[in-house]
Amino acid sequence: MAVPVAFFGLFFAYPVTAIVGRGLKAGGDWQFGRIGDVLARPDILDVLWFTTWQALASTALTLLIALPGAYVFARFDFPGKQLLRAVVTVPFVLPTVVVGTAFLALLGRGGLLDEVWGVRLDTTVWAILLAHVFFNYAVVVRTVGGLWSQLDPRQEEAARVLGAGRFAAFRRVTLPALGPAVAAAALMVFLFTFTSFGVVQILGGPAYSTLEVEIYRQTAQLLDLPTAAVLTLVQLAAVGAILAVHAATVRRRERALKLVDPAQTSRRPRGPGQWALLGGVLLTALLLILLPLGVLVERSFDGAGGSGGYGLGYYRALQSAGSGGSSTFLVPPLEAVGNSLRYALVATLIALVVGGLAAAALTRRAGRLVRGFDALLMLPLGVSAVTVGFGFLITLDEPPLDLRTSWILVPLAQALVGVPFVVRTMLPVLRAVDDRLREAAAVLGASPLRAWREVDLPLVRRAVLVAAGFAFAVSLGEFGATVFIARPDNPTLPVAVARLLGRSGELNYGQAMALSTILMLVCAVSLLLLERIRTDRSGEF
Repeated sequence: MAVPVAFFGLFFAYPVTAIVGRGLKAGGDWQFGRIGDVLARPDILDVLWFTTWQALASTALTLLIALPGAYVFARFDFPGKQLLRAVVTVPFVLPTVVVGTAFLALLGRGGLLDEVWGVRLDTTVWAILLAHVFFNYAVVVRTVGGLWSQLDPRQEEAARVLGAGRFAAFRRVTLPALGPAVAAAALMVFLFTFTSFGVVQILGGPAYSTLEVEIYRQTAQLLDLPTAAVLTLVQLAAVGAILAVHAATVRRRERALKLVDPAQTSRRPRGPGQWALLGGVLLTALLLILLPLGVLVERSFDGAGGSGGYGLGYYRALQSAGSGGSSTFLVPPLEAVGNSLRYALVATLIALVVGGLAAAALTRRAGRLVRGFDALLMLPLGVSAVTVGFGFLITLDEPPLDLRTSWILVPLAQALVGVPFVVRTMLPVLRAVDDRLREAAAVLGASPLRAWREVDLPLVRRAVLVAAGFAFAVSLGEFGATVFIARPDNPTLPVAVARLLGRSGELNYGQAMALSTILMLVCAVSLLLLERIRTDRSGEF
């Protein structure tokens, strides 16, 4: 456990603590009164209120739209089911910058809705809410649907035989069993939307700001570290509380239920009602998921080169640093593709080493301290990535760790987000390995390293590949920290997209669409490969 503890202590706790310290210290003394001063400001109260209510609204809307999909994937068997499950999961691994860009192409100025009906929803809260549902649809479908598919339907059928109606049987039998899974999914959706950054920044405009966006504004634009530090503490407290409740709901789900093989619970739809439900879910997937991505791809070819038709003009322009007289980049934007792939590969390797060691330690040890460390490993998913990125700049600036000009800084920040996915993927598999196999290897004279290589590794090889895929996808799309630390001559894809969208001009907009399409395709291919090699077919993450 020494390596994971050192990694998180040095590259997560230290930068975050340093930012908070610089913001709340004056003359060497802590100024805790600043917390009350900041939280009493009307503009900050507006940010806190908007962050909270949009997260609640996003969560409720996601549950409303995604729960029918969870039922369909859990109980129905139909052609293309595995492919459709992979398709609805693609948005979850997409960078938030790509999600924002896709909905900008659909709902923004000159977007599909603007062209067809003259309706624009960008810079409105509806664009933010729809993008959040798009991003989190798979969280509900796979978390709730994964458990639903393993619930024995005969229990509900027995209740109906005893005289209960369809709704009463569902309310009294199935819903209590699904409760922990629904709560866990809702908490994760709330967490992701509460800390939303890229989606709100691109679609919300200056009128809307979440805590994460406000931390970025206070840090990068206003250089107001005291305000940024207070907001970081507020977000850290909220994330910690959410993760604690989420861990309790997961433990309750694991202990309370007896599950069956998902293959025994699914069947072809029967009757007009079930076929209509299946059709409704397919239509939802088409309009909510495929339409924004399709419009994004279409806009990357639309009007290229000023021809008014379709072509590769925007993609060709990515090969030049000064296309259309723009000085947005010191290097051709297309170089961001190679930069992102190299950074993501290194970040994946770091995440596998750190996350694998952490998962192994959590498997072989028990107690409150270990459970606490398990929860701490999840914090990078919710703590302000903007704070981490800026913290890197002000802490890793002295020998022997003067990394401000080093390329490794970006993979380190990306690995922080990848490690939780590695741990969550590998931990259940490692816990399923029979300890007697390791003991037998030790009796035969194998060292701990050889026992791990000969016993554990063959059993967890597929889980390692899945963990690597998730770590690669999330590293590729990391934006909040990378926007601070990526050098101008080595931008990543999300940073390049954000820079292009931040400049006026049709060519910059088209290049942003083209880069987003490339990034989407890489993430989608990674996800589809994961679906082919993963061993768990229940549908859960």
